Amino acid sequence: MIHWELFLAFFIPNIIGYGGGPAIIPLIEAEVVGRYGWMTAQEFAETLALGNALPSPIATKMAGQIGFDVAGASGALVAVLATVVPSLLLMLGALGLLYRFRDSPRVKRMSQWVRPVIAMMMAWLTWSFFSEGLETAGLVHTLLIGSLAALALLRLRIHPAFIVMAALSYGGLFLG
Repeated sequence: MIHWELFLAFFIPNIIGYGGGPAIIPLIEAEVVGRYGWMTAQEFAETLALGNALPSPIATKMAGQIGFDVAGASGALVAVLATVVPSLLLMLGALGLLYRFRDSPRVKRMSQWVRPVIAMMMAWLTWSFFSEGLETAGLVHTLLIGSLAALALLRLRIHPAFIVMAALSYGGLFLG
């Protein structure tokens, strides 16, 4: 039964999610944290941070890690397949249609309407992580990590993987 639940937890977000890994992360969180309770919001945030620090698509890395935590190697395989196969099938099916109607004004409008929805979902996820950080680490640590990360990303142009590693190190040293 756990393998079926793992399959559904990653299959559904990948079927209804549009926009790639970052767009489906809130949907995966709703399944993994909200529906099945396999992780807390903090554990999910840590898995997301670790996944962002590694190369390759975020959704497959998270599926593998969460699947492994829940049901071992077979759980990792089921979760990764549930993440990859739907996207592959939908992409192959939609590719022909989108290519055929690529100059259509309707197709162009559809793409323009999807972007704000993804932005709002990402804003909600950011707010959720910020709230969780306030509850667990406190205002000073949350603002310090957030401010330094923003400075390093925007001004110093440091790669996000190094920022995530630095934030994890800070959390391990001062919050763990």
